[in-house]
Amino acid sequence: MRELVRRIEAATPPGRDRALDALRGLAILGVVLGHWLVTALIADSGTVRVASPLQDLPEFTPVSWVFQTLAVFFLVGGQVAATSHAASHARQESYRHWLAARLGRLFRPVAAVLALWTVVALAMLATGVPWPTVYALGKLVLSPLWFLLVFAALTAATPLVARVHPLWPLAVALHVDVIRFGLDGPVWLGWINVAAGWLVPYCLGTAWSRHGLNDRTTGWVLLIGGAAASALLVLFAGYPGSMVGVPGAPVSNLNPPTLAAVTFGLAQCGGALLLLGPLRLALRRPAAWAAVALLNLGAMTVFLWHQTAMIAVTATGLMAGELLGHGPLPGLHALPDGYGWVLARLAWLPLFALALLVCVAAFRTYEVGGRSPARKRRPEASKEIRRA
Repeated sequence: MRELVRRIEAATPPGRDRALDALRGLAILGVVLGHWLVTALIADSGTVRVASPLQDLPEFTPVSWVFQTLAVFFLVGGQVAATSHAASHARQESYRHWLAARLGRLFRPVAAVLALWTVVALAMLATGVPWPTVYALGKLVLSPLWFLLVFAALTAATPLVARVHPLWPLAVALHVDVIRFGLDGPVWLGWINVAAGWLVPYCLGTAWSRHGLNDRTTGWVLLIGGAAASALLVLFAGYPGSMVGVPGAPVSNLNPPTLAAVTFGLAQCGGALLLLGPLRLALRRPAAWAAVALLNLGAMTVFLWHQTAMIAVTATGLMAGELLGHGPLPGLHALPDGYGWVLARLAWLPLFALALLVCVAAFRTYEVGGRSPARKRRPEASKEIRRA
């Protein structure tokens, strides 16, 4: 382990802002933990369906405020992409070469997920698994891919997006919601905010790359202003308090993004900026930086396979329960309608994490090109860490 830490420290370029990698890692872990905490697979009359504890336990809504961290990922993504494009342009590399390098690592791991789940879905149908179960599991695994499509589109548009002030997409999101909710406009209009809503933190990231940001001043303005705007929208404008979708709810703040999700994302971006100083200080320690670097080397693999890990543990528990004659296991596939379920779910999280580590070990090669950073020579390791 010490040798691995030493290699990673030696392979890290001197000017790398390690705090950016930490923010990206925290954003990915937030999404993973959020899904694990608010998603339940319920065995019901021979089928499996998805439920959420937020339906019966709305007092746990603040969980969605902590773990819905996609805005931070888009903030860091915009900053890194704009910086990378500027460096590529200075080296007189073509846009096509730059884009292929940016998107290649993003989508290579997707092929493995799609291939495996195509086989699994066909096998389940061939063995008589009801279609609603196959659909529920497939949707759970594949629905997060919308995030990659939006992120890829914004990455491709970075040279243009870098010229856009974040207030412009924020104004679009505001007007969409005014028409949609205030003037009873068409529901489909909300999907404009899939682009406009995530453009706001992405544009903020590109502005950060171009002009720099005062971490503390900008951070406090975004945190206080975004939090106040979100609170006003929830308390007085009828927006849901949850920042993730709740099955059966008439409006979701995330699908498609609402103005409340956008303002809340700005508050999170402000918090992220305020964390930069402490993170830079903490990541001077080689062991702490090694953990962050390793997470970033497999970030997309973690994101793509975390639902599969949860499904694997849940399916194993369901089969074991049937063999032993037990009913639904609390926290796993029992109804998430009480505090007991929440406590039990927390106890299952280590098993989810263990299953995810198995998935990462099996499929991370699609993201990093097949060799462990511990075995790379320094120049090769440096290249991988630079790309993470």
